Amino acid sequence: MPAKKLIEVALPLKAINHASAREKSIRHGHPSTLHLWWARRPLASARAVIFSSLVDDPDDPQANPHFIKACNDLPPADNVKTNGDTPRMRLFDFIERLVTWENTTDEQTMNTARQLIRIATNNNPPPLLDPFAGGGSIPLEAQRLGLEAHASDLNPVAVMINKAMIEIPPRFANQRPVNPQQREQIVQGDWQGAAGLAADVRYYGEWMREQAHAKIGNLYPKHKGETVIAWLWARTVQCPNPACRATMPLVSSFDLSKKKDKRAWLMPYPDKHENKVRFEVQTGDGKPPESPKVGRGAKFKCLVCNEVAPDKHIKSESMAGRMGAQLTAIVTDGKHGRNYHSPTDEQVEIAESAKPKWKPHQEMNRDTTNIVSGRGYGFFYWSDLFTPRQLTALTTFSDLVSEARQRVYQDALDVGLPDDNIPLRDGGRGAFAYGEAVSVYLGMNVSKQANRTSSFCFWDSGVGNIQQVFARQAIPMIWDYPEGNPFSNSSGNFLGHLEYTLKVLERSPANPAGFSNQQDAAQINRDAITLSTDPPYYDNIGYADLSDFFYVWMRDNLRDIYPDIFSTMLVPKAQELIASRYRHNNSKPAASEYFESGMLETFTNIRKFVTDEYPLTVYYAFKQQDASFIKDGVLHRVSTSWETMLTSLIKAGFSIVGTWPMRTELSTGLKTRLNSLASSIILVCRPRPHDAPLLSLGAFLQALRRELPPALKAMQSGSIAPVDLAQASIGPGMAIYSRASRVLEADGSPIDIRTALMRINEELQNHLAQIDGDLDAESRFAIDWFKQHGFKDGLYGEAETLVHAKNTSVDTVKKSGLVISGGGKVRLKDWPEMEPGWDPQRDKYPTVWEAVHHLIERATNHGDKIAGELLSRMPGDMGGEVRDLAYRLYEICDREGWAEHAFYYNDFVVRWPQISEEALRHKRQPEQSALM
Repeated sequence: MPAKKLIEVALPLKAINHASAREKSIRHGHPSTLHLWWARRPLASARAVIFSSLVDDPDDPQANPHFIKACNDLPPADNVKTNGDTPRMRLFDFIERLVTWENTTDEQTMNTARQLIRIATNNNPPPLLDPFAGGGSIPLEAQRLGLEAHASDLNPVAVMINKAMIEIPPRFANQRPVNPQQREQIVQGDWQGAAGLAADVRYYGEWMREQAHAKIGNLYPKHKGETVIAWLWARTVQCPNPACRATMPLVSSFDLSKKKDKRAWLMPYPDKHENKVRFEVQTGDGKPPESPKVGRGAKFKCLVCNEVAPDKHIKSESMAGRMGAQLTAIVTDGKHGRNYHSPTDEQVEIAESAKPKWKPHQEMNRDTTNIVSGRGYGFFYWSDLFTPRQLTALTTFSDLVSEARQRVYQDALDVGLPDDNIPLRDGGRGAFAYGEAVSVYLGMNVSKQANRTSSFCFWDSGVGNIQQVFARQAIPMIWDYPEGNPFSNSSGNFLGHLEYTLKVLERSPANPAGFSNQQDAAQINRDAITLSTDPPYYDNIGYADLSDFFYVWMRDNLRDIYPDIFSTMLVPKAQELIASRYRHNNSKPAASEYFESGMLETFTNIRKFVTDEYPLTVYYAFKQQDASFIKDGVLHRVSTSWETMLTSLIKAGFSIVGTWPMRTELSTGLKTRLNSLASSIILVCRPRPHDAPLLSLGAFLQALRRELPPALKAMQSGSIAPVDLAQASIGPGMAIYSRASRVLEADGSPIDIRTALMRINEELQNHLAQIDGDLDAESRFAIDWFKQHGFKDGLYGEAETLVHAKNTSVDTVKKSGLVISGGGKVRLKDWPEMEPGWDPQRDKYPTVWEAVHHLIERATNHGDKIAGELLSRMPGDMGGEVRDLAYRLYEICDREGWAEHAFYYNDFVVRWPQISEEALRHKRQPEQSALM
């Protein structure tokens, strides 16, 4: 029997999740800055999943002996063994280094990873395909790990993102730039990877900026000798009051800058004679007046007459084409930072003089209900999302892309690239293809710039800059918006966007070859290949409708290069695999059926060509919960999208052999703490043998009771977060269910996925409840009381009845420091109420319950080191009981919806390895002192 791959057995999950979450704060060089895509997977998780899917578990007796030796030879991090000295633990140490952002471009680390993969695969690393490539994290990391990377997607924008990341850079790797400024300065060998390509994109991008400024720079004048970085506007409608009819500015906030040393705001001055509002900028000490926006939606107060214009009036005005805009402030870049100025007529006249030569007049999809809220206000064409000056800038830059392409082509000929006239789409590597390659990045930069050059951007008064349209996965209505300056050095400028692109290119692996194709995942026909993918999440994101925003710009300047990819006026939508109601006569069942049948067809097709040597890995978000209910005291959560994914995989002929919760959010505030769900689950799958046996329900339950507890204990020993334990338990549970061809009830009918998941969940909760009988009597009482009352008061008589059943007394429980009683009431102490200075060695009857809460108090208020010192003084094996009780208490809080209490138990388990390490260190100190 061949050895299992590491991902089928164990992962250093905490390190992977920490590195994944940390990526959220990284901008420079991160692929997310090449071009926006929604729900992009973190590089750290993609890298770890691919690597651990290809290498053996080195502790498996059947593992490749050369690979085991290579793992033993791995140097520990900074000469310190952080996980242990078995081959697997040494490999864990390496993976922890591998997934960090800093090591993304560390060739020593990456070469070690590639070498380990080559050894594990007998010097034959398999190609990797992601058929739902999206933002391209998975193909990019496959390429970085030395695999031939294949990306496929139906969406043209996604296809282009992947071409820019994995297909084009290797085509021109290690090639010197062709631009006149640099081509003679440095010899060929000094341009490694995509550095030469990046240098040319920078040079010709700067040329485009100069040309654009010469054409339209007059539309962006300075103000008081300073460069304007933003003109702030408010949409307007006419007041509904017949006696007023003033022009109403729809201002949602008067704040311009909330910085303490740079406070600025708008002061409105209503003019009843001219029926309008004049604005002046105020700075220094003071407070802005109350905004005219009333509640949620589109209700605004007229600043002239105080009449409130209802949503219906504002919508009717805008739908009739009578919505205008008024300049409210001008923001400039001064010697000491941002300066805020009152509007001027001259600046308004210049803005109104902009006349774009053309615009992307494709019509928005009006059937969607939650993508572009502006359609309810008369914004029906993609060009409607931009002001005339914004359209002029974007179309000017777009027109210059083809001119830049010709310049690159001529300069490439001058340095000796062959004039073979083979285009990029046909595999060209000569001067013609290189001109196209550079213009791909320039064209995508125009598309990217549209995200901060729209009247659906908003001004962030906290930091003083323009925020993008896609602050979330939709285009919400914006009432007051900034108009940026593409020739400034601030947010929204052309070269600033380009610099982000260049940093991504410079970090590109650019080797080995990569391929990006537009193709339906259900129709892919391949030779044997390994596969990792991140499929659409049911109905969470309407990728096709959203990406039209970028497509209309990308199509204009790239369709000559890739005519097949940009053959349609808008992004193709009919085949998109999401459960979108509007495409199915607003029927949820029909949308669900489309999604489920499409997923089944896709995975059935994948089953035909995926290799048996390596597991299939599938990312899936576990956020959508249709309902939850308690049956026989057990909390069950129902998720249609989750069940659909599992059903599709199993029906297609896969067994699910593991599930790993991958978390990508750092808990930095109370809100994120209380809502800390795993952002995605990694499903690890193997093709199920065609002769897999039938299994009775009884045999399934017996196997669950036999195999699930040791798997859960192993997860708990690794301190998997309690919030993730339920999802991780699906792996060993579904492994039993899915290795059978069917699981049958007593009457011969098959049990479905939902029933199987409920049974797995019941066994999980039974496992967690087993600790109750092993604890001291006082702790058993506390658990039962906690289930009924939490940390709230209960009647003394009720406590007395319950405590007698545990063979103890209320007085004993009180003396143990677990409860507060008085006035006929009893209440459990929460961790902040634990008495300081508690020492378990001086306590005659230390309980596990108080140990948990004292440790939480020490860790929360004083840190892991102090908590570790306390743990080191606890008797016997109390430490293991403490950790297990924390899991149990989290499960109770989760079931009852006590989110804040759940957070602390979850956080305590996550910190347990550090606390335990501190306890061991404290115990060793006396021994070390005695030896000195």
